[in-house]
Amino acid sequence: MKFNTKIPKHLKQAYNKELKQYRFCLENKQFNSAWFHLERSHIIGQSYPVEHSYSHWLMLKYGFRQKDTKEVIGQIIRLLVGGWKSFINHVPLGNTGGANVPPLKRMPIPSDIKSLF
Repeated sequence: MKFNTKIPKHLKQAYNKELKQYRFCLENKQFNSAWFHLERSHIIGQSYPVEHSYSHWLMLKYGFRQKDTKEVIGQIIRLLVGGWKSFINHVPLGNTGGANVPPLKRMPIPSDIKSLF
């Protein structure tokens, strides 16, 4: 069994780029675009416990900000289990991480992100 503990540098750079875009869009009240970049950060970081959990933490905060009860509840559940699933390398690749998709559903990975893997 492979344990994932540290995200490779090139993935960390892409992950941070998505989070930077997320924050920019959020500050400029571009909420749909902000969420899009948050989902992309989740796809990139989901195999690594720290980044995976942090994406869900930001999604939880986003849910509170948007007064989205379904998102808040969904993110609390994901925060409880997501990190350890990353650690044991058992995540549904491509999953965007929001409460609008089943937590164990594999999804297509955008081609620009797939090229990073």
